[in-house]
Amino acid sequence: MKPFILLGVRPEQAAADDEYAAFARFTGLGSDLQRHAVDREPFTGDPSDYAGIIIGGSPFNVSDAAKSPQQQRAEDDLGQVVDIALAEQIPLLGACYGLGLMARRRGGVVDSTFGEQIAAVPVSLTVDGRADPVFGSLPEVFSAIVGHKEAVSTLPADAVILAGSPAAPVQALRIGPAAYGTQFHPELDADGLHVRMTTYRDAGYFDPQEADAIMALARATDVTHPPEVLRRFVEFARAFSPA
Repeated sequence: MKPFILLGVRPEQAAADDEYAAFARFTGLGSDLQRHAVDREPFTGDPSDYAGIIIGGSPFNVSDAAKSPQQQRAEDDLGQVVDIALAEQIPLLGACYGLGLMARRRGGVVDSTFGEQIAAVPVSLTVDGRADPVFGSLPEVFSAIVGHKEAVSTLPADAVILAGSPAAPVQALRIGPAAYGTQFHPELDADGLHVRMTTYRDAGYFDPQEADAIMALARATDVTHPPEVLRRFVEFARAFSPA
């Protein structure tokens, strides 16, 4: 059976380790989930060796006007993985930064129009989302944790919206039959959010003076449904056969 891999893009070790632990837990893969830190070294593997590929979040933005050599190399490297996965119909899931990267590679527009401060927000499935094999088992409206400076403002031509929210019309999409992207963080619960907020306290994702209030709201909100996306993605990827 082919393995799954998380391609991480977080230079901050604490956040990177916690992100991996969350994906490993909520996918149900545990330590069988492989990982590679693309921000540290190029990914030289063959995407077709994997049953599914996950691209996580990042402090990088694909719409940044100026990019460090590290950021540009990681983006180019991941872009090649996205291109191959889409061309060969290898199951792919991009979360937050991963979504933006996927959308931009396919000609979509990713900018600051629909950025959101860190919060737990209501997300609604679209008609396509309700019929989707990965998203269809979710409630029509569920809460999820968001926090992003950029988002998809114009869809790629071959993408369909699976979920949206009042402040961000594209909270989830599918490109082709097997590539998924979420703007919300399917791997985040309140404990994970605490790690992120501690790591990125001064990175502009939220007002540090509101940190306690944001955490209190997150702990009081049911965010148990987004992780179902990860479990369902694994089930989908294992059963998927390219056309």
